Amino acid sequence: MNNSENNRDFRLRGPVLLRGKKHSQKQKSTTDQRLLGEQASIDWLHTDPWRVMRIQSEFVDGFGALAKIPKAITVFGSARVKPDHEYYAKGRELGRLIHEAGYATITGGGPGLMEAPNRGAQESGGMSIGLGIELPMEQSLNHWVDLGLNFRYFFVRKTMFLKYSQAFICLPGGYGTLDELFEALVMVQTEKIRKFPIILIGKEFWGGLVDWITTRLVDEGMISPEDVDLFHVTDDPAEAVQICVDAHANHVRKLKIRQEELSIEQERINAQLERFEGEEPLED
Repeated sequence: MNNSENNRDFRLRGPVLLRGKKHSQKQKSTTDQRLLGEQASIDWLHTDPWRVMRIQSEFVDGFGALAKIPKAITVFGSARVKPDHEYYAKGRELGRLIHEAGYATITGGGPGLMEAPNRGAQESGGMSIGLGIELPMEQSLNHWVDLGLNFRYFFVRKTMFLKYSQAFICLPGGYGTLDELFEALVMVQTEKIRKFPIILIGKEFWGGLVDWITTRLVDEGMISPEDVDLFHVTDDPAEAVQICVDAHANHVRKLKIRQEELSIEQERINAQLERFEGEEPLED
């Protein structure tokens, strides 16, 4: 078989080339025909290609809704804590303090220790944001959320927390809180995101975990000793917020120093340009 005959034994399926006689036959239908034709089944709504479009739409909706929010602190905590618990009161105080320090408050949007900071922020006149998630056991966003989004996919929601927060504060919580805590620690440790404050509120609650991290993980070489410095532990919501304020003030100071350095460098470049542009060209 010569090359010209061989080259006819193929077809294109979108960007994909399929070679061989079995692919060279006339198609029964085109993608456009299948798109525009009547479909008796809606099973396609649950196929992976369609899920990709849903995922994309969740990112677009999240970026669009949150792009213009002010600087913010995300608070994580258990959904199971009742309003009469001391943890709830502490979470409510935290939301108020976050607003008074000039930040919006972001939570997972649920009840318990997500509701408490949202409530404290809203009651004090602050911006209260809730990023909910579709779960079998949890309901809708709490009533103290001013700006709310509900996500189907955990990883999209986590991206929003990381992209739009300047700090994470963890109140006592369960697996969900631990998941968010350790993901934040990993992202900072691996320098996937800029180092920002990660604070645990509740020395007694978090004490056993902190001891395990600072002894077992460090002693067995699972993490570096300096990795322990990636988080702070306190009982005081005011101290937690102040850690965030101080860290961000330090970051602003470094940025201004860098800005000044770049300004000096730009002046030097401008002077060189003026000198070279002002010189007469050399004659042959």
